[in-house]
Amino acid sequence: MAAPSEAATGKRRPFGTRFLTEPGRLFQHNAWDNVEWSEEQEANARSKVQENSSQLLPQDKKEEYEVNANRYWDEFYRIHENGFFKDRHWLFTEFPELAPNGNPSQNEVSEYRCAKEESNNKGLGSCENGHCSLETRAENQLNLMESTPKFCTQQSANQKHSEPNPSDGDYPGSSAAYRILEVGCGAGNTVFPILQTNNDPGLFVYCCDFSTVAVDLVQTNAEYDSSRCLAFVHDLCDDQSPFPMPEESLDIVILIFVLSAILPEKMQGVVKRLSRFLKPGGMILLRDYGRYDLAQLRFKKGQCLSDNFYVRGDGTRVYFFTQDELDDLFTTAGLEKIQNLVDRRLQVNRGKQMTMYRVWIQCKYRKAVVPRP
Repeated sequence: MAAPSEAATGKRRPFGTRFLTEPGRLFQHNAWDNVEWSEEQEANARSKVQENSSQLLPQDKKEEYEVNANRYWDEFYRIHENGFFKDRHWLFTEFPELAPNGNPSQNEVSEYRCAKEESNNKGLGSCENGHCSLETRAENQLNLMESTPKFCTQQSANQKHSEPNPSDGDYPGSSAAYRILEVGCGAGNTVFPILQTNNDPGLFVYCCDFSTVAVDLVQTNAEYDSSRCLAFVHDLCDDQSPFPMPEESLDIVILIFVLSAILPEKMQGVVKRLSRFLKPGGMILLRDYGRYDLAQLRFKKGQCLSDNFYVRGDGTRVYFFTQDELDDLFTTAGLEKIQNLVDRRLQVNRGKQMTMYRVWIQCKYRKAVVPRP
């Protein structure tokens, strides 16, 4: 006997388990999980990328976008403030390490993460669709940008919000038992759900952004609690731009649609620097654009800076990764792979009868508990 429909039961199927097995049901839902691509679809995507990257911007324009990166992001947040983004409550499904009691003991780490890996290999259980994140709002994200990526310019960002270098044993959050850093916090749509959901008194959250305007939005938000959180301006690509915490002090570093906004030749240095701030056993959590995502296919000629790296109409930039590229970045920085998955999502506009194929990559990489020889 067939299982009762969602309409009959009044219950929605959990995300990550919604698979399109009957083409006739395509427009019954807003999104389908873990969609397989045909060889023809892959070839068409590759052809579109070859076409839109056949004309590269001249070197002087590339340098202009790099030097003025902070200005473009400041202008973005002046225009949109905090009304453009939706809080990412899906984080706790994809990254349970951020939820209350999400920090398993070292003895439980291996078993816990292997179970999560197996679960995600069956299809990512993302709650993005319909109730929280910007990533599901395809039309908005393709016209502007998907998330709150940032940074990296040849000029240091204004440091008026950042704290001085931490002294030994005395720095903001030094008494916390569990410390999280979000890089590229934007208007706070990751930070505030974490603080609201995780009431652990031992938790302290740091968040930084390249944009002074974005950090202002976080600090002036009514939910901002300086006893549990520190927001500061930071240029991730500048080794001299200080962090307010010492090395090997963080349990988690969050990179949500952030690494893709960085000049590709600077990515390795950024990952290496961030890895130094992880405690042994600490993890970097990443979600970012995958190769041949719809956003990449929609770029026109004249917007490509280099292979798979583009500039949007507002001056912000974006790169589209493969799993191997991300694995190389993290393992070269000495981190161990816990998870590296492609999330192929078919989003549907039922009103317009349109289909949109999204490709995201989700990763978890851990710093070894015992240093490598």
